[in-house]
Amino acid sequence: MRKLVYYVAVSIDGYIAGPGGEFDFYPVADDLAAYLNDRHPETIPTHMRAQIGLDVPNKRFDTVLMGRGTYQPAHDIGVTSPYAHLRQYVISSTMPEATDPAVELVPGDPIGLVQRLKKEDGMDIWLCGGGKLANSLLPEIDELIVKSYPVVAGSGIPVFDGDFRPTSFAITGTRTFSNGTVLLEYVRG
Repeated sequence: MRKLVYYVAVSIDGYIAGPGGEFDFYPVADDLAAYLNDRHPETIPTHMRAQIGLDVPNKRFDTVLMGRGTYQPAHDIGVTSPYAHLRQYVISSTMPEATDPAVELVPGDPIGLVQRLKKEDGMDIWLCGGGKLANSLLPEIDELIVKSYPVVAGSGIPVFDGDFRPTSFAITGTRTFSNGTVLLEYVRG
C-alpha cells in the first residue's frame, strides 16, 4: 500500500516557514543539496529542475499534496503547476478554483482523499505542507522525513498547526550535513 510521507524542512524552534510564508532563510549546503537531489529528486519544483540540470525519474513519490499556503507563492509568480512531474492536489476550502488543469483542487475531506489515494497503485504520496494540512492529516501520516535546519525562526507556520494530539513515531535514520542540517527519518510508532 502507498504511504503518506510528510517530507518537510523545519527550524530548530519548529517552524516550516516564516509568518508570511518565507522559507528562504534555510541555509543550503552543497552536500545537502546533492543528497536530496539524488534521494528525492521529485521534490524539486519542475521549473527549478531544468535550471539545475536535474532530469531523472521520480524515485519515491508520484503524488504531492499541498495546502493553499504552500501552493500560493508559486502560483503568484506564474508557476501554476509547480510539480508537473507529479499528480498535484491542492487542499483548500478558500481557493475558488484551480487555474491549471494539472492541479486538482480539493475543497474538503483531506482524510478521504488520502485514504482513496493509498488504495491506488503507485508510488508514495508526498505531503508538502503546510502545518494546518499536516495536522489534519496526522492520523494518515505513515512516515516523516524532517530536514532540521540549524536556524531559529522565532515565529511562523508550525510544522503541525492544530490541536494537542500526541502521536508516536520511531526514528529510523539520521544524517548530518556540513552546514549542521540534520535529516531525521521516522515511521509511525
